[in-house]
Amino acid sequence: MTTMTENASGLREFKMPDVGEGLTEAEILKWYVQPGDTVTDGQVVCEVETAKAAVELPIPYDGVVRELHFPEGTTVDVGQVIIAVDVAGGSAPTGQAPVAEEAPVAEAPAAPAPQAPVADEPKPEGRTPVLVGYGVAEASTKRRPRKGAEVPAQQPETFLAATAIQGELNGHGHASVVVGQRPLAKPPVRKLAKDLGVDLATITPSGPDGIITREDVHAAVAPAPAPEQPSVTAPPVPARAQAPAPVVTYDTARETRIPIKGVRKATAAAMIGSAFTAPHVTEFVTVDVTRTMKLVEELKQDKEMQGLRVNPLLLIAKALLVAIKRNPDVNASWDEAAQEIVLKHYVNLGIAAATPRGLIVPNIKDAHTKTLPQLAGSLGELVATAREGKTSPAAMQGGTVTITNVGVFGVDTGTPILNPGESAILAIGAIKLQPWVHKGKVKPRQVTTLALSFDHRLVDGELGSKVLADVAAILEQPKRLITWA
Repeated sequence: MTTMTENASGLREFKMPDVGEGLTEAEILKWYVQPGDTVTDGQVVCEVETAKAAVELPIPYDGVVRELHFPEGTTVDVGQVIIAVDVAGGSAPTGQAPVAEEAPVAEAPAAPAPQAPVADEPKPEGRTPVLVGYGVAEASTKRRPRKGAEVPAQQPETFLAATAIQGELNGHGHASVVVGQRPLAKPPVRKLAKDLGVDLATITPSGPDGIITREDVHAAVAPAPAPEQPSVTAPPVPARAQAPAPVVTYDTARETRIPIKGVRKATAAAMIGSAFTAPHVTEFVTVDVTRTMKLVEELKQDKEMQGLRVNPLLLIAKALLVAIKRNPDVNASWDEAAQEIVLKHYVNLGIAAATPRGLIVPNIKDAHTKTLPQLAGSLGELVATAREGKTSPAAMQGGTVTITNVGVFGVDTGTPILNPGESAILAIGAIKLQPWVHKGKVKPRQVTTLALSFDHRLVDGELGSKVLADVAAILEQPKRLITWA
């Protein structure tokens, strides 16, 4: 999908791009420019928050900002125009911006085919960085020919629908002209309709631009038991109109309602999907980590580790990597569609991080290949980036196993839920001084409890137990990092 359009007057419209992983919307957190400001190719114009992370968006051309289509705090669908830039060199006052846009609106329907700016669009092809966290899509240069007559010849109805929708996004027309040919609905709504056995073509859309919403699908299901009574279709309309009433009555002094969006919304969906898809099993072990804690203090004084973040998490991460090397079958995923178990010959180690925006799980790529100093550097960078809210979408994809350190909150352990697509997650409890039998005598020792949750479809009890026992054995005797590695 192209992220820009241009009309004859030199006004370019930049659309909300898909920042990766099939995200469908993003919230505009902050604008860095205002109407009348001059922008250059590659300049960051705003920061948006997706369901994965906060991302800065650069503008792909030079010009003068004419209009910001949405204020800060607005959630915008991918494909909607968010900013208009005059690339012809003019710097009209802000108040004249709407007039400049109206002229091409009237002309656009008369000549939709030429789209002269296509000759200029190859210019951005040479640019490398487009957004924080990912680069230019390799297939982007192959998408431009969609304007020609080739597509209508093969799929006339699809072309008409796409043309009308594109015109609506650009402000040149109304998508409703093709609603009768192909119902407009987002993929989740289409899946819901399919699951409920509802034909989208029979639904009257209530969403903007003629889009069918989830409420429309549910409303269509309600009268299904008695289709012979036309009057039954009327009640859903007043019922939906009265739905907001309870929201008005709640006591604002005693309750606060927070919209579910961004990272929190994505986390909720992922946890529900994981908990009700993968059969979880959690095993626990309590271990004496006194020797590991002594090694941590020694490493802090080592010249090779100077300037690096050295803590128990570093050695626990290394212990888990060694345990995976000794039990490689635990590093796998379940492919339901292909009915296959996918064994991973690499370890992308996820670290659960609590941020102001919610829980995120960035991962260290190819963690199994890193030395201890390299692993310490990667952990420090991962934590710092997460705290700043600058973790890229790419950093949160492709994880194979995860560590969550609940001990920092003072709790003994937990029963962690798997990160979707992964087979195991290790929870670390608080390290406390406790009475422990050591060499036949009760002595105060530093002790912690580990919990390993795994997907029982592909990890049986024996394998899961071996992995957890190996991690515990290494933490009890850290010299095994050398002998087992």
